[in-house]
Amino acid sequence: MTTSLVDESRAGGGAELPPIPDGAVMLTVNIQRFNPETDDAPHMESYRVPAQPGDRLLNVLHYIKWYIDGSLVFRRSCAHGVCGSDAMRINGRNRLACKILVKDLLGSNNKAEVTVEPIKGLPLLKDLIVNMEPFFDAYRAVKPFLIAHGNEPSKERIQSQTDRARFDDTTKCILCAACTTSCPVYWAEDAYVGPAAIVNAHRFIFDSRDDAADDRLEILSDSEGVWRCRTTFNCTDVCPRGIQVTKAIQEVKRALMFRRV
Repeated sequence: MTTSLVDESRAGGGAELPPIPDGAVMLTVNIQRFNPETDDAPHMESYRVPAQPGDRLLNVLHYIKWYIDGSLVFRRSCAHGVCGSDAMRINGRNRLACKILVKDLLGSNNKAEVTVEPIKGLPLLKDLIVNMEPFFDAYRAVKPFLIAHGNEPSKERIQSQTDRARFDDTTKCILCAACTTSCPVYWAEDAYVGPAAIVNAHRFIFDSRDDAADDRLEILSDSEGVWRCRTTFNCTDVCPRGIQVTKAIQEVKRALMFRRV
């Protein structure tokens, strides 16, 4: 990899640099860049950006794209930790750029430097953007929707608070892929269904209104299903919604062993 320092005066699209606010620190941002039209392999480029401790890393990336280098590409949508589209490796750990503050990246020695890379395990398209289709293929494979047989009810399907609480944790998934792409097994075994798919299967396997738990368990009993998990806890550590991913995977394993949900 090669590293180059991009001139702060080279604004993306010729935009004038805004004034540096009081209390800002000069943050060095090392970003993995890759343009399939011009690059043989990914490389690192570095940018010096003024940032306040309360800024989100997503703000920093916007600054780079809007004022320094307009060719930088990355995904984002809601910018509030709900859509999950801006998952990336930040200092070697999967996180959402919109939830990480600059002050959380400075460290105890106040070192103003951060490294940003795309999430691993999925095909790299350009810069920080990966092809999410393999991830969503695995998600769709576990039938992540309610399946109820018999006649349609004349009113809503009633569920007790206890039954609803049984799968409450796994309803929080935002499909950011942070858990799946932090998994060493997923990096090495591209056929592995991955933690996020298992979490979304869990959400319906343990739903008392659903009638397709056996179908999903059969899917996950495959050699590339739930048994590929090696319980490294990477998935739980990086989940931006705090889902107990490893616990959910273990519950699915137990349901498979005893065929009891």
